[in-house]
Amino acid sequence: MVPREGPESARCPCPSLASLHAKDVLRRKHKRRSRQHQRFMARKALLQEQGLLSMPPEPRSSPPPVPSVALQGTEAASSGMQRPRNESGGASWSRKPTPRESAGPWPSKCVAIDCEMVGTGPRGRVSELARCSVVSYHGDVLYDKYIRPEMPIVDYRTRWSGVTRQHMRKAIPFQVAQKEILKLLKGKVVVGHALHNDFQALKYVHPRSQTRDTTYVPSLLHQPGLHTRTRVSLKDLALQLLHKKIQAGQHGHSSVEDAVTAMELYRLVEAQWEQQEAVSLPPRPEDQEPDGSTDMEEYMEDQYWPEDLAQGARGGMGEAGDRRE
Repeated sequence: MVPREGPESARCPCPSLASLHAKDVLRRKHKRRSRQHQRFMARKALLQEQGLLSMPPEPRSSPPPVPSVALQGTEAASSGMQRPRNESGGASWSRKPTPRESAGPWPSKCVAIDCEMVGTGPRGRVSELARCSVVSYHGDVLYDKYIRPEMPIVDYRTRWSGVTRQHMRKAIPFQVAQKEILKLLKGKVVVGHALHNDFQALKYVHPRSQTRDTTYVPSLLHQPGLHTRTRVSLKDLALQLLHKKIQAGQHGHSSVEDAVTAMELYRLVEAQWEQQEAVSLPPRPEDQEPDGSTDMEEYMEDQYWPEDLAQGARGGMGEAGDRRE
């Protein structure tokens, strides 16, 4: 009689389909990011060859470590793993890993934003936020939601905004979106194109030292052809510097696409931009210790006091002087 197999032996030892699918998705995501990085580096190299983008300054090369065979004496032989030191007796020549070579912000502290607006108010002339997208330094989407304006929508401006009536069905209130977005922007370097429009729609003011508006990219590149207009559009900058077509469809702009493009433009000139910011920006007020003694002494003068109190104070001081005498 043939013994029947138990239920455990009938189970397939191969991994589940869900885990295989997850690994496949992760593998495709890594490949896609690798291809995006390769395209970005190729465009950057092309701009450098054309002289439109200067090479970032190379870090000082540290002297090569002294080989272990060069160490003489019994001490070197006994300490085979000892690291060679420089002549001044300081740290070893082996270079410690530094956070970043450039003076720019950490990638985790840098985001790009783009907002799409619709028209409210009389004749739809008031611009209110209807969609907002935030992407990371590497172009990953951190936030992308449709937002219901505080006032009734008069003009969807679909040709430019890409927003339709159907999108408002799943939109969230402005107050909720504002809190979520500002939480992402707090303490970050914010990149975008014509950021004053986005901040105005968010009813928010971001610190000047942490704002990178890509409308200034042409001045950083010193390219005369891009100075024909006071403000170059993001579409033109993407075409001329990134060789990339955006805003080409008939369904309006994509705030995700525009935010990713702004970040790519920033990364092209990141080294020059951050060096310029480090030189041009004055010390921030929070970096300076406040000195309240001057203000206190100034406001103790009689001119800042009511006349009756000033006379009373002077009289009181005179009486105190008489008592001391």
